[in-house]
Amino acid sequence: MEKTRVAIIDLGTNTFNLLITEVEGSSYRILTESKYPAKLGKGGIHKATITPEAMKRGLEALTSHLISISEYQVESIFCFATSAIRSATNGAEFVKKVKQELGLTIRVIPGDEEAQTIFDGVKQVVPLGSAYALIMDIGGGSVEFIIANKNGIAWKDSYNLGVARLLEQFAPSDPIATKETEAIEKHLETNLDSLLNACDRFPIARLIGSSGSFDTLAAVIARREFPLMELSKITSFKLEPEALLNTHRLLLTSTIEERRTLPGMDPDRVENIVPASIIVQWVLQRLQPAEVWQCSFALKEGAILQIINSEL
Repeated sequence: MEKTRVAIIDLGTNTFNLLITEVEGSSYRILTESKYPAKLGKGGIHKATITPEAMKRGLEALTSHLISISEYQVESIFCFATSAIRSATNGAEFVKKVKQELGLTIRVIPGDEEAQTIFDGVKQVVPLGSAYALIMDIGGGSVEFIIANKNGIAWKDSYNLGVARLLEQFAPSDPIATKETEAIEKHLETNLDSLLNACDRFPIARLIGSSGSFDTLAAVIARREFPLMELSKITSFKLEPEALLNTHRLLLTSTIEERRTLPGMDPDRVENIVPASIIVQWVLQRLQPAEVWQCSFALKEGAILQIINSEL
């Protein structure tokens, strides 16, 4: 059976993620993955624009990924853009610039499709039974929520409540003040009514947090509680609510510099992890799931599955 090498670039609001795989028939093998902090939403996301500095960072991120791709004799490159580019008035300008300067074609996907693709990533590594699970992906521009079980998706939606948006909108102190945390929680309460209604219709047993912020929360907890465990070797990790709450309290009371020295902390997430943890705690308090899991598979792994199944 012929093998073909495929690269996926997920152009997120904060991070551009690269996945290089070798596809053979209906299966694939991950050859390498890397990320680049493009911070595409910085300075402009609340004004629905990509700043010139952010465009420059985006091009640098893609150039860096192209260097990695060139080392693997990749035959196809698929680029997916999400919230920052989707909602920016000059998003099409960035897409055009990338095509002209780097020869890459970027596909801007709607929030609904983003949620579906995340589900297609998560279901590969987290077994879903008959009970409903809430899959949650906290991005820089948007947060995707998917209610699903072994039969597929029952409900999904994408909300413009990503961590980069919250940081720009609320500009929290360092460390964040109690009233600022409460203001973010109130904002979530106002905007996530339809999520609560959906969870009334499809009661959830588990929360599954995919990729990004959840990877960082899992790494901080794992380094504290299981110092010998190599988290990068596993694709899902059970998070105890008490450990999440303790970590949340630590994050709320620490400065950016203190967070930077936390074992397991991703240096590119020292700012974003605070609003991310606020979102997680809000969901846990409102929905009270019996279990919480982190899953390292998300959009880019879902995209590979869709490519194999010729859905793209």
